[in-house]
Amino acid sequence: MSNASDTFVQSIQDAENLLKHFNALNTKPPPPEIEVLKRAGLIMAMTAWETYVEDRLLEASSQRLSALRNRDVAAFVEGKLATEIRRLHNPDYRKTVELFSDYAGVDLKQYWSWNNCDLKSVKTKLGQYMKLRGDVVHRSRIVSPGTPNSHPVKKVDLEKAINFLKSLVDATESAFAPS
Repeated sequence: MSNASDTFVQSIQDAENLLKHFNALNTKPPPPEIEVLKRAGLIMAMTAWETYVEDRLLEASSQRLSALRNRDVAAFVEGKLATEIRRLHNPDYRKTVELFSDYAGVDLKQYWSWNNCDLKSVKTKLGQYMKLRGDVVHRSRIVSPGTPNSHPVKKVDLEKAINFLKSLVDATESAFAPS
């Protein structure tokens, strides 16, 4: 496993801990003030994914570039990757697959399927979680009098997102396993 994977395992625990706190405080119906734990949990889960993608790209490209004799070429590629990472922000399917292909020389599409999750499902689910994260991050939740609005992040959404991201990291790591 990579250092990036080790960091992900630690980082995803923030989301899991927020979910545990939600579960410990949850009653039927959930008190409105604990709903923030699910939103924060989703943000932390997606941040763990973003950190993993960035760190894994840096690790893989560093390994590839270490074989180059021409340090000027290596420095140029490292600079381009650093720029790409600064602009990444939302490592969705397309961006992630493209960056790993360009900088790590790995076609993730060959590895991104497991159990009952095929490549199309991975693409769809990652997009849905990225969109939900964006919705939660970029729009404050407004509380209005009357019938409460449904919460953007359901408990099951957070549980599924955490499990999905763990599987996605495992699948990504398998792309780098020695054959």
